[in-house]
Amino acid sequence: MSGPLDPRLLLRGYAAGIFPMADSRDADDIFWVEPRTRAILPIDHFHCSRSLARRLRSDRFRVTRDQAFHQVVLACANRDETWINDPIERATLALHATGHAHSIECWDASGALVGGLYGVKLGRAFFGESMFSRATDASKVALAWLVARLRVGGFTLLDCQFMTDHLASLGATSVSRDRYARLLGSALGGGAGFEGGAAAAGESPSAGASSPAAGAADPRAAPDFFALDALLDELPPGDASAGIPGAGGKLIAQLLGHTS
Repeated sequence: MSGPLDPRLLLRGYAAGIFPMADSRDADDIFWVEPRTRAILPIDHFHCSRSLARRLRSDRFRVTRDQAFHQVVLACANRDETWINDPIERATLALHATGHAHSIECWDASGALVGGLYGVKLGRAFFGESMFSRATDASKVALAWLVARLRVGGFTLLDCQFMTDHLASLGATSVSRDRYARLLGSALGGGAGFEGGAAAAGESPSAGASSPAAGAADPRAAPDFFALDALLDELPPGDASAGIPGAGGKLIAQLLGHTS
């Protein structure tokens, strides 16, 4: 992988199972990483604890999609230790402009951005890049909303790159490089009428995409990152001024297996 870091090169990297990092925020160069073991979060085995389900149903945070992508990237980058330098930031913003990168944001009652995550979408795979939290459970809520969105949209792989205690508590697991390559190849195989995936990255698609999680879209249909939006649009709005939460968080908890 050589040449200037641009959206096409990034997509080729993700399709090949590697991702870019920098030594620091001020570093000029990037290097490509292929971990020996890879952290993934099985979309149909997200661990939504009772406390997290209560937090979701409370709608303490207003959760949005792609409303503050650059702010989320900056929040992830502007800390003491980060692998996000200017070239990675610029290339990621360009990916967002082409529809291949997305963010989930959590806002508090005052309208402040208090948590979120961003990542890259390719085929039936979503590559989680980074997350941040400035309020208790904000990053967990953002991740729960992402998993529900991927489940409804027919995705099969959520790549978390490196394992952390935080991710492990939410159901993430480690797989070998070979196992990850098989999961990735399946996720990039696509379906009838599929647009993007490995083909968008200039690679040959792999056959045999794995089945989506229970309750997800028809596995023969193209993955749809926006399918959850249609469900949310059907819900009655809450009334923050009257202390009445919306129904979005309750829907997410239900999709993740908690209905009470």
